[in-house]
Amino acid sequence: MADSKDDTARGGPDGLRQAALDYHRLPKPGKLEIRATKPLANGRDLSRAYSPGVAEACLEIKADPDTARDYTSRGNLVAVVTNGSAVLGLGNIGALASKPVMEGKAVLFKKFANIDCFDIELEEKDPEKLAEIVCALEPTFGAINLEDIKAPDCFIVEKICRERMNIPVFHDDQHGTAIVVGAAASNALRVAKKSFADIKVVSTGGGAAGIACLDMLLKLGVRRENVYLCDLAGLVHEGREADMTPQKAAYAQPGGPRSLDDVIDGADLFLGLSGPGVLKPEMVGRMAERPIIFALANPTPEIMPDLAREVQPGAIIATGRSDFPNQVNNVLCFPFIFRGALDVGATTINDEMKIACIEGIAALARATTSAEAAAAYSGEQLSFGADYLIPKPFDPRLMGVVASAVAKAAMETGVAARPIADMEAYKRRLDSSVFKSALLMRPVFDAARSAERRIVFAEGEDERVLRAAHAIIEETTDTPILIGRPEVIETRCERAGLTIRPGIDFEIVNPENDPRYRDYWGTYHEIMARKGVTPDLAKAIMRTNTTAIGAVMVQREEADSLICGTFGQYLWHLNYIEQVLGTQALRPVGALSLMILEDGPLFVADTQVHAEPSPEQIAETVEGCARHIRRFGIDPQIALCSHSQFGNLDISSGRRMRAALEILDAQPRDFAYEGEMHVDAALDPALRARNLPGARLSGAANCLVFANTDAASGVRNILKMKGAGLEVGPVLMGMGNRAHIVTPSITARGLLNMSAIAGTPVAHYG
Repeated sequence: MADSKDDTARGGPDGLRQAALDYHRLPKPGKLEIRATKPLANGRDLSRAYSPGVAEACLEIKADPDTARDYTSRGNLVAVVTNGSAVLGLGNIGALASKPVMEGKAVLFKKFANIDCFDIELEEKDPEKLAEIVCALEPTFGAINLEDIKAPDCFIVEKICRERMNIPVFHDDQHGTAIVVGAAASNALRVAKKSFADIKVVSTGGGAAGIACLDMLLKLGVRRENVYLCDLAGLVHEGREADMTPQKAAYAQPGGPRSLDDVIDGADLFLGLSGPGVLKPEMVGRMAERPIIFALANPTPEIMPDLAREVQPGAIIATGRSDFPNQVNNVLCFPFIFRGALDVGATTINDEMKIACIEGIAALARATTSAEAAAAYSGEQLSFGADYLIPKPFDPRLMGVVASAVAKAAMETGVAARPIADMEAYKRRLDSSVFKSALLMRPVFDAARSAERRIVFAEGEDERVLRAAHAIIEETTDTPILIGRPEVIETRCERAGLTIRPGIDFEIVNPENDPRYRDYWGTYHEIMARKGVTPDLAKAIMRTNTTAIGAVMVQREEADSLICGTFGQYLWHLNYIEQVLGTQALRPVGALSLMILEDGPLFVADTQVHAEPSPEQIAETVEGCARHIRRFGIDPQIALCSHSQFGNLDISSGRRMRAALEILDAQPRDFAYEGEMHVDAALDPALRARNLPGARLSGAANCLVFANTDAASGVRNILKMKGAGLEVGPVLMGMGNRAHIVTPSITARGLLNMSAIAGTPVAHYG
């Protein structure tokens, strides 16, 4: 269903109209462009991409058509095809005018499932001729998404295409809507404590979506005799001739003409795919107790939710709008059902795959809400119940859960031409394509599972920490300990829809009232007694400074590692960590940030600790970087970066980098490093070779070490904000994994990643 908001929420209809037009026109017209996936920079590339090299790929495909998936984009390419005869709520606006909608659909495919998509608008009204054209597209595409074709033509087009084509053909207006309605209905019945087999269904709208939804409800267990379909001509009944189609006739009830008002009594589920105001409040009052009302007309539903609840306060309501709970939005379905179908080379999308999609979507809504979805829908209550029947489109777990369920169903029903041998590995790959850090973090998580460590979070009341703690409990062997007030933590867990509770699922340290308070301030005073800290000051710090409390817990071996820094300044936290945990052997060496970029990982140091490090500190930072980079299964290639390049400038950063290089060269090292150099020389081997042939790095550097934190932190933030880089870290090097300080911009998943780093025994990385 379309995503609409009340005009008043966006400055009125004129403001919305102009904003939408500007969005489509600027900075360049349209919402799509084509990008090459291979370099085309020289004659060699040209000879491979086109003549003569392209002939080799052509001959391979001629010999074995299945290899088209290996040598072309076909295996990940979908066509969105329409003739513009039934576009959203706009009606028959024609093929050309429908193009913005089809481009939008293609954007959703790419955004949510990383599927490439071409929109194809065809000026053809005859359904059989339209089907002929679509069938002729089979060599180009891996699947076809039919869109916005009026009923009953859409049934004809889909039937012909499904019979003749050996790739998935899916009419989203029918089946996408039916799948999301099926998922919402499954969970609504669970909330209402009713079953498909027992409910009475009254539906308005005999178009493609309405018929498909009813067909799906029957597959889920609704009894055919309990379905009452109404349209503009009233109830679909036996013997009716006006405005009938074979699809409507399948739902004809015995008896003569009746209206919606005549058949609504006792209805458990109203399914509206018709128009505004069709369902009146007095009709809702005559429905069954705790009725389920799916008023899906856009932009104005069959009844507004507030009017329905005036007469039935317990009504469970879904609409097609994003400004009410339970938006029935096809984006929950179509990207992921195509993802699963393409990945197993499915020849069709069958009922079993659709039902697997329904079950996956419904189950995800019943699970704890993801941190990413909570962030995208800030302020909304996202815990399973009457107002949260289906997950939000920006829940990143949809890819792994739904696509893998669809792929599995395709394999089990024999329509998968390329079955997947390891479904768990496949799901991990799907998750890693959404969670950019997943693939790189896997060695760290694997190492962390070798021990059960206790990780104390200083800012235990922060929602990001609570979500990270929930994930730690579900996904790792570590034990989270949260510092904070129990009543605040419990309230925020409930508000966030988290099932974990303090004192049951995790330990809490309450700064306001904890039996260990005397021991904690005594330990802190013992450490700091000769550094100007009086007993009274030690008591005050142990009541108010959660970072110091966490550090004391680690020092007392009541926790193995501390994570802090979700608010406040890095060096403020570092001060207390050094006070309590610093020793001659354990001292902060530097902060290392892993930036996950589109073309791979890049490590940056020192982003936080030493403002102007000495040569000795730079050398220690380089050693620490090499040690920690290996934790990610990566071979270190470290560049010492400066405005000076290989001795050409007599400036402070150059002198310190050259001195650090001498320190590193004084002993054999088991990792590659080179300096001092510009960042572009570090990342471009050809450029570096022109300046210093035979330099010790192999290929592009994967770690940049800077001579001051201004440069390192600046590069880190530029990569994050302008390069779409995802940060893991910063990792505090030199403290034996006993403490890590994050930054206030960290996400819940970032905290989970840091907990894995903190949860790795020191023996795994030296």
